[in-house]
Amino acid sequence: MLTKLLIANRGEIAVRVIRTAKALGYRTVAVYSEADANALHVHEADEAVCIGPAQVTASYLNAEAILEAARKTGADCIHPGYGFLSENSNFANACKAAGLVFVGPPSDAIELMGSKRRSKLAMQDAGVPVVPGYEGNNATDEELIAAAADIGYPLMIKASAGGGGRGMRLVDAERELADNIKRARSEARQAFGDDELILEKAVLEPRHVEIQVFADRHGNAVYLGERDCSVQRRHQKVVEEAPSPFVTPDLRSAMGEAAVTAALACGYEGAGTVEFLVDKDRNFYFLEMNTRLQVEHPVTELITGQDLVAWQLAVAEGRPLPLAQHEIELNGHAIEVRLYAEDPANGFTPQTGPLLQFKPAEGEGLRFDTGVRSGDTITPHYDPMLAKVIAWGQTRDDARRRLIRALEETAIFGVTTNRYFLSRIIADDTFGAGEATTAFLQQAFRDDPSLQPQQPSLRELALAAGILDHGQSGRKSGQTAWSNAPATRTPITLELAGQNQKLLVSRAGNRLNIAVGDRQHELVIEAFENGSLCMIDNGVRQRCQYHRDGDSLYFQAFGQSWSARDVTHQPPAGGLGAGSGLVQASMDGAIIEVLAKSGQRVSQGDTLVILEAMKMEHPVKADRDGVVSQVLAGAGDQVKRNQLLVEITTEESAQQEAES
Repeated sequence: MLTKLLIANRGEIAVRVIRTAKALGYRTVAVYSEADANALHVHEADEAVCIGPAQVTASYLNAEAILEAARKTGADCIHPGYGFLSENSNFANACKAAGLVFVGPPSDAIELMGSKRRSKLAMQDAGVPVVPGYEGNNATDEELIAAAADIGYPLMIKASAGGGGRGMRLVDAERELADNIKRARSEARQAFGDDELILEKAVLEPRHVEIQVFADRHGNAVYLGERDCSVQRRHQKVVEEAPSPFVTPDLRSAMGEAAVTAALACGYEGAGTVEFLVDKDRNFYFLEMNTRLQVEHPVTELITGQDLVAWQLAVAEGRPLPLAQHEIELNGHAIEVRLYAEDPANGFTPQTGPLLQFKPAEGEGLRFDTGVRSGDTITPHYDPMLAKVIAWGQTRDDARRRLIRALEETAIFGVTTNRYFLSRIIADDTFGAGEATTAFLQQAFRDDPSLQPQQPSLRELALAAGILDHGQSGRKSGQTAWSNAPATRTPITLELAGQNQKLLVSRAGNRLNIAVGDRQHELVIEAFENGSLCMIDNGVRQRCQYHRDGDSLYFQAFGQSWSARDVTHQPPAGGLGAGSGLVQASMDGAIIEVLAKSGQRVSQGDTLVILEAMKMEHPVKADRDGVVSQVLAGAGDQVKRNQLLVEITTEESAQQEAES
């Protein structure tokens, strides 16, 4: 009998594993980096051990420190979660050598399926259909370029050890190949410590459908339905649902049997996911097998009524699978979205800073898996996912409706998130019809308003002005803001959506009128209480959630979120602005490559610096044509958001300086 479980991970998956383990009577041990000392998973565990500094290589990828934490605390089993060491065969072997039970498959299965090259060859031998491509052993750039000519374009470059879209590139033409190979190798090396690449013929506009499999050490293996993960950005999943609206019962059976064949072929044990690409004619091709619990496992749990972490622990103890194939039933529909601290309207730039408030919505059929809470700080060290928001319904539309409401009613203040983007996807007609493929975001959804910076309407300006004015005269919570004195007109300047807005605010009783030039909008203010404003707008009573932080305001209403600042009494500040030539870091992170050189002529859009943050590479580009006058950062530097990296002057200025 196993009694004490160490979770070798962080964030929401660590919290999720801890809660099931506790419910089953296990004592739990968390590990944490110095940056995570106050994290939720540390608070939830019975014991916790610091394993190193913030850098993942020195903490969550430090196998020796994790094994020492297990020894110190007397843990007898280790759950790796997903990411980090979860698919590291050496770690699985090290656990076994230390007398610990690794809650996962045998190391041989991890090693085989951890290589896209070797796993693809093994699946061909097992009779599982695969995508045509090139799987040369440690192929050089030259060998890949030669193979690409035989495969044809478009094609995919993939990191053999990869996952999550890292080290993956779609190449449309030969002229793009060499540079994409270089970038894919660099990203794969950063993410996995292994830069081996393979090539595959690109299957255009497919569905990405995966099968949840489970196997035990008694020779039993089952599949628990499928998940559709077709809605992706840069090969990273954005929305996952179960069952797939595209999969027929016959296709489900065929894919399920192929997935079980794949698991048995590698002597599998525990939870695994076999991923397939499915074309428009419902032909399916093996993509990869993830030898761990998937991020999106909650949708499978909700439609099967099973706790997959409990299944993992049962298999780890040597028990047979809880159910046979004929006993597994699917009920209803579940959809999951990944709520990230990122800004879709500005190229999905990751966001860092204080999470001033995080209050998940409540309601029937809703589930939030999260590793954060109000007061936490979102750092650049780890993935920017705040939570997984999952909704279940008896029908797909029931789940969609609940999920949209959950996203709109969850209070998130302090960092920009992708919430509006997610709700727009779920409400979209193409997604609603079940017709979204992996090309959905790049094609049918590419012009959606959530992907463009939005300017506030008069209504949003009125809300911001009303909330910022509230409390200025000592009013208490729950009281309306104004007396019955004659209306006064007060000028106020708000910084909102990157622009200063000059308003005239009139108050009479509980009526608020704002004017911007010759445009006006009126709100009737009913009450302020506990971060909620009740108002009447155009005869309709509505609510707006908000959070005040000095002169800064965060508020959300009508499905969108905004941040504003009262700059009425501040001196004007000259922003750098687009085209200034002062190229800044787009986020906190580490410089991994500097391409710019002093004296170099550059054009607007040229990549000057490669910045790594939250496990992804981000190009920092020139904002105008000119000549590089200064390079202020070097490879390996840790930089802060808005830190000046490169300065570009006009060619005329550079010439004048040279002549002087």
